[in-house]
Amino acid sequence: MNKTLSILLVLFALGLIAYNVTLVDFENPLQGDSIIAIIGILASLCAIVLLLIFIASKKIQKKVDED
Repeated sequence: MNKTLSILLVLFALGLIAYNVTLVDFENPLQGDSIIAIIGILASLCAIVLLLIFIASKKIQKKVDED
């Protein structure tokens, strides 16, 4: 997976977060569709963290291979 695809996936996850924030009813966040939106936000955040870890590991691997 190249860097461009990784960045594109991070941007896609950020878009999903923005969309799910609009679905959350902040008066009753744990009822109805709001809980599904919150789960979607958390899943997108997890995906971003995993992608950032992947990008960092690829940078480390590249430096190790150079030496």
